[in-house]
Amino acid sequence: MVSSLNVWQYELIALGAFLVGLGKGGLPGVGNLTVVLMALVLPAKASVGILLPILICADIIAVLVYHRHAQWRYISKLAPWVVMGVIFGYFVFGEVDNEQVRILIGAILLGMAAVHFYRKWLHRHKSEANTLPQHPAFVGSTGIIGGFATMVANAAGPVAALYFISSGLPKYAYIGTSAWFFFLVNLFKVPFMLHLQIIDWASIRYSASFMVYAVLGALIAPLIVRYINQRVFNFIVWFFVVFGGIRLILP
Repeated sequence: MVSSLNVWQYELIALGAFLVGLGKGGLPGVGNLTVVLMALVLPAKASVGILLPILICADIIAVLVYHRHAQWRYISKLAPWVVMGVIFGYFVFGEVDNEQVRILIGAILLGMAAVHFYRKWLHRHKSEANTLPQHPAFVGSTGIIGGFATMVANAAGPVAALYFISSGLPKYAYIGTSAWFFFLVNLFKVPFMLHLQIIDWASIRYSASFMVYAVLGALIAPLIVRYINQRVFNFIVWFFVVFGGIRLILP
């Protein structure tokens, strides 16, 4: 399958895998840009299945590095609702075609961008942000939306970030908790993807050929963080996420 790709297609998928590694290594937000790149280059359903093993590869590295910082009580609160969201996404995924999945991915990405900027707004209103995670409706809705988004588009990052950061987790606790959370959620999704035939041995071999780029991104992410302007970087990432989401929705 890899040999059938054009040079530009291969480079975009490799870039997407590299961005996955950057995201797991400490540059939040870039994972959604990977979703855009994959969905633009590959058939929409195939892009979701091919990206998942790459994500799991990067998750393993993140867990190995940050596992000691995980706060399991936050994961346990969110987990039942995420499971419900994943199952709902599984039934939806089984009933839609590539065109509908492409539009769904675009809509989810735009929704995740809205969540991202809403989280920024909450950060400036800390009193409201601190009360939200304690409300059962907030936990439940966050988990279900995140589970659905990750099943259909591998794009639950901003929703999880909204919950974990609003819960007041310090930097390393947030990274460690997120690392375990996404590792477990992505593993949980595998049987559903296999049953839907979104993942098979051919797609896994396809994914494996790009995993080295994800590992490279995760390893050099700390060095990049040290030298980039984080605000400019975030603006560029979310600009392209929004642009890509609109591009996926439009015919």
